Amino acid sequence: MTFPRRTAVFLSVCLLSAFTAACSPEPAAVPPSRPLPLPPPAAVVPAKFTAQTLAWGDCTSYSATDSTKRAFQDTKFDCARLSVPLDYAKPDGDTITVAVVRHRATQPGHRVGSLVLDPGGPGASGIDAAVSNVEDNPSSAPVQRFDLVGFDPRGVGASTPRITCLTGAERDADRAGDAASDVSPAGLGRQQADAKAYTEKCVQRTPHGLDMLANVGTRDVARDLDILRGALGEQKLTYLGYSYGTEIGSRYAEEFPGKVRAMVLDGAIDPQQGEVDSLVSQSAGFQHAFDQFAQWCVPRSGCPLGRTIGGATQTFQRLVQPLIARKLTVDGRKLSFSDAITGTTAALYSQRAWNTLTAALTAVKHGDGGLLLDLADSYYERDDSGAYSNLIDVYSAVRCVDNERVSDRATIETAHQQMHQLAPMLDGGTPDMSELDICAMWPVPPTSEAHLPKADGLPPTLVISTTNDPATPYQAGVNLAKDLHGRLLTFEGTQHTAYLEGNACVDQAASDYLTAGTLPPDGTRCK
Repeated sequence: MTFPRRTAVFLSVCLLSAFTAACSPEPAAVPPSRPLPLPPPAAVVPAKFTAQTLAWGDCTSYSATDSTKRAFQDTKFDCARLSVPLDYAKPDGDTITVAVVRHRATQPGHRVGSLVLDPGGPGASGIDAAVSNVEDNPSSAPVQRFDLVGFDPRGVGASTPRITCLTGAERDADRAGDAASDVSPAGLGRQQADAKAYTEKCVQRTPHGLDMLANVGTRDVARDLDILRGALGEQKLTYLGYSYGTEIGSRYAEEFPGKVRAMVLDGAIDPQQGEVDSLVSQSAGFQHAFDQFAQWCVPRSGCPLGRTIGGATQTFQRLVQPLIARKLTVDGRKLSFSDAITGTTAALYSQRAWNTLTAALTAVKHGDGGLLLDLADSYYERDDSGAYSNLIDVYSAVRCVDNERVSDRATIETAHQQMHQLAPMLDGGTPDMSELDICAMWPVPPTSEAHLPKADGLPPTLVISTTNDPATPYQAGVNLAKDLHGRLLTFEGTQHTAYLEGNACVDQAASDYLTAGTLPPDGTRCK
């Protein structure tokens, strides 16, 4: 079972005890927790960036997955590298590249322009997402009426340099260790050492080190997106952002409101919401999705969650908590408690995965963790060879510069308590020691903070929000549509993101808007 790449949005795996290297019991000395100055206005960015043209060519070296490699055997895709400043405050300094893929409109006589796509993450590949969209939706408006353009944001995938922190073997060991479940003094000490080692490896293994980590946030990705717009020959941007891609879109709208033609933001992140509040609401979203799964599963014969909906969460915890002490061996690897949680939440992204999740939990009940480990591997983008994409490393790097640091133990403890109350399915069954997030010791300061977006002159945008979205709760979309003075389209369902996911009502409304600028009537709801 695979998941659409454009749905890649991740829990803060430290607070959910699913990424042990991302936690630290003690903060280290860090620069002041305040945003860096905004980069200079676009007018001062040298013409070598703003006036560049893209040298389109073969895509072979841009492929990151087997499916993408197969797709790139077809010449309908072409690829290029966009040159951008490493540091927009020093536009004459070092340059980096952003990898770009293009699929030309299949109805050139009705071509509208270029549609730029970002799938989320942060850390997900826009190249893979564009290929998936073309392969999965050949008759859609984005494929027929637009040159569909995907890009790997700076530091991601085929872009250079890549953010790199852990090797595949180190990631495997980290996932299997469940170190966050050990809250003894020795265990907390190991967590601190792991977190320190993780940040050091990010600096050492990423080219340009601290400079790259300091300039990898959404602030800078939005600037890259405007250079890409110009290189595509578009006076104004047409953009489709999923999940974290909505954060890129809203940031672009703030900095370049007059350069937006149309913008669909699906599965919104609320820019006014700080990370702690976001994580609490996201936890509640996953619990609600789990409850929906339980309502579907329990009436079915052989459901591994028992016979009562009210007892499903407890039954699930009785099934997975023993993995803390005794992991299941799977072909020389181990299914840990944190991977069991990760695999389960991965399957809650879409109802299409519920049958797979049922089979995976049933197998665990009988001592076989293979299928649930496969689900976790899909979430972490690990292939059969043991290699990972750099999604998780980028996720950490971007998260740590996009949010103000949280180092107050009382705030963290309160958040943990709220998360355990709202999402008991995620509870590891250990005392809460209020460990600090890895970002409390990140080696560079934040460049952004939660705020009310201000985008005067922005044309009407379309925000799509799903009522039971586990990863980006519905209210975030309501808020973003209001903040940007845009139109809200509600999809009634239990999944993460909705456009081009099989609902004709959503697809028609968003396609009409992208192609002709026609917004759906206010209050439109799709089922």
